[in-house]
Amino acid sequence: MKHTSRAWSVTILAITSLLISCSEDTGTLGIYPEQDALNTDSASYGVLSNDMLNTIVPANSSDSYLGKVIDPETDEAITATFAAQFHTFENYSFPNEADIIPEGDGLLCQSVELRLYIKSTFGDKNNPMKIEVLPLSMNESKLIQETDKLYTNTNLEQFIDEGQTPIATKVFTSTDYLLSDTERNKQSYTSNVRIVLDRKFGDAIMKKYYSNPEYFRDSYSFIRNVCAGFLFRTVGGTGTMLKIEVCTLNINFRFKTLTNPDEPVEGLCRFAATPEVIQSTQFESSNLEGLIGKEEYTMLKTPAGICTELTLPINEIYEGHQNDSIIRASITFNRINNQDEDAQDDDYALAIPKNLLLVRKQNLSSFFENHQISDSKQSYTTRFLDLYNCYTFENIGKLISYCQHEKAASMKASGMTELEWEASHPDWNHVVLVPVTVANTSDSYGNISQVSVNQDMSLCSTKLVRGTTTKPIMMQIIYGRFETK
Repeated sequence: MKHTSRAWSVTILAITSLLISCSEDTGTLGIYPEQDALNTDSASYGVLSNDMLNTIVPANSSDSYLGKVIDPETDEAITATFAAQFHTFENYSFPNEADIIPEGDGLLCQSVELRLYIKSTFGDKNNPMKIEVLPLSMNESKLIQETDKLYTNTNLEQFIDEGQTPIATKVFTSTDYLLSDTERNKQSYTSNVRIVLDRKFGDAIMKKYYSNPEYFRDSYSFIRNVCAGFLFRTVGGTGTMLKIEVCTLNINFRFKTLTNPDEPVEGLCRFAATPEVIQSTQFESSNLEGLIGKEEYTMLKTPAGICTELTLPINEIYEGHQNDSIIRASITFNRINNQDEDAQDDDYALAIPKNLLLVRKQNLSSFFENHQISDSKQSYTTRFLDLYNCYTFENIGKLISYCQHEKAASMKASGMTELEWEASHPDWNHVVLVPVTVANTSDSYGNISQVSVNQDMSLCSTKLVRGTTTKPIMMQIIYGRFETK
């Protein structure tokens, strides 16, 4: 279905000025050429949508997940286990060994612990959960390499040495009741899970530094010679999923200083899982097939679940407009509220995805594997509009033009007919909507630019109105062309 209208140049003088300002002829900058008129047409075209299972996605992220909950939409368990390596600052150094004050049993450290700092909790904060901690292997054949491609279905236990047993077990609740209300309510406090390790583990790390300080010169050496990281495995409890913002390995020790040798100083060595090293979450879930294929809607579901696939009517858009430019192509996806949304338990209510990526289907895997950001040509991002309960992409015109020109060039190079080419490139006009997290930065002038776009690994879900042949999602197109008088 197509609807068209015509508007003359007077109504888009601003667009004309913008186009003319790109000219290298500065003598006519901003002047409307008398001999040229910019004509515009507008039209609406139908877009079809469908569900697409997306259960295997890249799992490298700055956040990690840990726990087990029952998905309220599938009634199946979702279990999260994660592995984390640790970063060390270049040429890290401990105090001189002679200044370290050993404990009574001769160990160099007072204590050693892991801290999992909680960014958010899905489910019951008072529910007891049980996890095990296992050291990752430093054996080169089992070591997590910087070049490894890890996905949400990657079995992380393959990176553990055979026969390795847990070095720690922890039963916890998201709310730490070992602390008083006053301590937990302090501004400086961040919810965390504290896992105490055997002091011998910290002692071994310190002794490695004093025997081989070159092992601490960078993260690459540290991971291969000192500590390859840990696997945090959920083994008990159901009802809580933690989003871990950062994981740290803390070694506490005492040492004396030259200024006051009789007063021992408390020292802390902290290694953190940061974006410089690998963090990967493994999710186990099932029964997603039962959520797709509904007549009224398509789904968006994370962490590794369901996307919405779109078929763009590019041939129809260019029919009769081969010599026109696409000035604007906008499309809106309306969300369907869950019928029982108001009655849901807030602790177990699935959030609405905040950000969406629109990307060509053929580029979906490479986009995340290569850590790309949206380029406003083959990929775009947008935010959920609470007020209007929808997602809107204001202008994907460059994407439509890119696909059309790519097709024309490839047909010419291959000598194929249009039917032959489209048969061999079935996804040429297909794009996918994927829930993502977006990180931005701004410069001193307030200009905002994207830093990263990652697949959303949190527990989110929503329904979008489905585009069908009888009731498609409408895309608004504005064409423009110059005509010489």
